Amino acid sequence: QLHLVESGGGLVQPGGSLRLSCAASGSSLDYYAIGWFRQAPGKEREGVSCITISDGSTYYYVDSVKGRFTISPDNAKNTVYLQMNNLQPEDTAVYYCAADHKMGLCGEEVSDFDSWGQGTQVTVSF
Repeated sequence: QLHLVESGGGLVQPGGSLRLSCAASGSSLDYYAIGWFRQAPGKEREGVSCITISDGSTYYYVDSVKGRFTISPDNAKNTVYLQMNNLQPEDTAVYYCAADHKMGLCGEEVSDFDSWGQGTQVTVSF
């Protein structure tokens, strides 16, 4: 059974960068889609980005992260990263990674994914 663990969150000043990691165990990610979601206090969980491991297709669902966030895989480490640059206070949220193995296709809805990590807090503030 696939197990996902996020790491790399923390406190960063506006304009700073963080790299989140989603490490998978229990199964190879070769035929999965891996998504990154975030949930700010009092808000719905929203899809941020996704990658289909089989062909490397990437998707960014939040206009404000396009050009700032980059999703990428490290197949050797069975890990997917979310590089976040020029972070802003509105990026503050708990970030989750999720996997879809039924179809191996990306989506931006929570219901598109089967397995979830526990989340990692990202706080952008002075």
